[in-house]
Amino acid sequence: MSELSIKVTIGGRSYPLTINRSEEERIRKAVSEIDKNIKELKNNYAVVDMQDLLAMTALEYATDSVKQNNSVEFDHLSKEIIQLRDELDLNK
Repeated sequence: MSELSIKVTIGGRSYPLTINRSEEERIRKAVSEIDKNIKELKNNYAVVDMQDLLAMTALEYATDSVKQNNSVEFDHLSKEIIQLRDELDLNK
Protein backbone atom coordinates (compact mmCIF):
# COMPACT_ATOMS: atom_id res chain seq x y z
CA MET A 1 0.00 0.00 0.00
CA SER A 2 1.25 3.43 -0.81
CA GLU A 3 1.31 6.25 1.67
CA LEU A 4 -0.17 9.66 1.12
CA SER A 5 0.53 12.95 2.90
CA ILE A 6 -2.56 15.07 3.46
CA LYS A 7 -3.61 18.00 5.59
CA VAL A 8 -6.93 18.00 7.36
CA THR A 9 -8.55 20.88 9.20
CA ILE A 10 -10.47 20.17 12.38
CA GLY A 11 -11.94 22.98 14.40
CA GLY A 12 -10.01 25.57 12.40
CA ARG A 13 -6.60 23.94 12.91
CA SER A 14 -4.61 22.08 10.27
CA TYR A 15 -3.09 18.70 10.94
CA PRO A 16 -0.65 16.99 8.56
CA LEU A 17 -1.19 13.25 8.30
CA THR A 18 0.56 10.40 6.54
CA ILE A 19 -1.99 7.72 5.71
CA ASN A 20 -2.54 4.75 3.44
CA ARG A 21 -4.16 5.85 0.21
CA SER A 22 -7.02 3.45 0.85
CA GLU A 23 -7.92 5.35 4.05
CA GLU A 24 -8.17 8.83 2.53
CA GLU A 25 -11.90 8.85 1.82
CA ARG A 26 -12.74 7.48 5.28
CA ILE A 27 -10.52 10.03 7.02
CA ARG A 28 -11.89 12.96 5.03
CA LYS A 29 -15.44 11.81 5.79
CA ALA A 30 -14.60 11.56 9.50
CA VAL A 31 -13.14 15.08 9.46
CA SER A 32 -16.29 16.32 7.74
CA GLU A 33 -18.49 14.64 10.37
CA ILE A 34 -16.45 16.18 13.21
CA ASP A 35 -16.71 19.67 11.71
CA LYS A 36 -20.43 19.18 11.10
CA ASN A 37 -20.94 18.18 14.73
CA ILE A 38 -18.92 21.16 15.96
CA LYS A 39 -21.10 23.50 13.89
CA GLU A 40 -24.29 21.93 15.21
CA LEU A 41 -23.12 22.25 18.81
CA LYS A 42 -22.08 25.85 18.22
CA ASN A 43 -25.49 26.70 16.72
CA ASN A 44 -27.53 24.91 19.39
CA TYR A 45 -25.64 25.89 22.54
CA ALA A 46 -24.02 29.03 23.87
CA VAL A 47 -20.57 27.48 23.53
CA VAL A 48 -17.92 29.24 21.50
CA ASP A 49 -14.71 27.86 22.99
CA MET A 50 -13.26 25.40 20.46
CA GLN A 51 -11.78 23.16 23.16
CA ASP A 52 -15.24 22.76 24.72
CA LEU A 53 -16.78 22.03 21.31
CA LEU A 54 -14.10 19.44 20.55
CA ALA A 55 -14.53 17.84 23.98
CA MET A 56 -18.30 17.63 23.53
CA THR A 57 -17.84 16.15 20.05
CA ALA A 58 -15.37 13.58 21.39
CA LEU A 59 -17.82 12.66 24.15
CA GLU A 60 -20.65 12.14 21.65
CA TYR A 61 -18.52 9.92 19.42
CA ALA A 62 -17.12 7.96 22.35
CA THR A 63 -20.62 7.41 23.73
CA ASP A 64 -21.80 6.13 20.33
CA SER A 65 -18.77 3.85 20.11
CA VAL A 66 -19.41 2.37 23.56
CA LYS A 67 -23.08 1.87 22.67
CA GLN A 68 -22.17 0.06 19.45
CA ASN A 69 -19.57 -2.11 21.17
CA ASN A 70 -22.05 -3.06 23.89
CA SER A 71 -24.63 -3.94 21.24
CA VAL A 72 -22.14 -6.12 19.35
CA GLU A 73 -21.06 -7.79 22.59
CA PHE A 74 -24.70 -8.41 23.56
CA ASP A 75 -25.42 -9.99 20.17
CA HIS A 76 -22.35 -12.21 20.49
CA LEU A 77 -23.27 -13.30 24.01
CA SER A 78 -26.87 -13.96 22.96
CA LYS A 79 -25.68 -16.28 20.18
CA GLU A 80 -23.41 -18.13 22.59
CA ILE A 81 -26.25 -18.58 25.09
CA ILE A 82 -28.51 -19.96 22.37
CA GLN A 83 -25.77 -22.40 21.29
CA LEU A 84 -25.27 -23.57 24.87
CA ARG A 85 -29.02 -23.98 25.33
CA ASP A 86 -29.22 -26.02 22.14
CA GLU A 87 -26.32 -28.21 23.28
CA LEU A 88 -28.00 -28.79 26.65
CA ASP A 89 -31.25 -29.69 24.88
CA LEU A 90 -29.39 -32.24 22.74
CA ASN A 91 -27.87 -33.87 25.84
CA LYS A 92 -31.26 -34.42 27.51
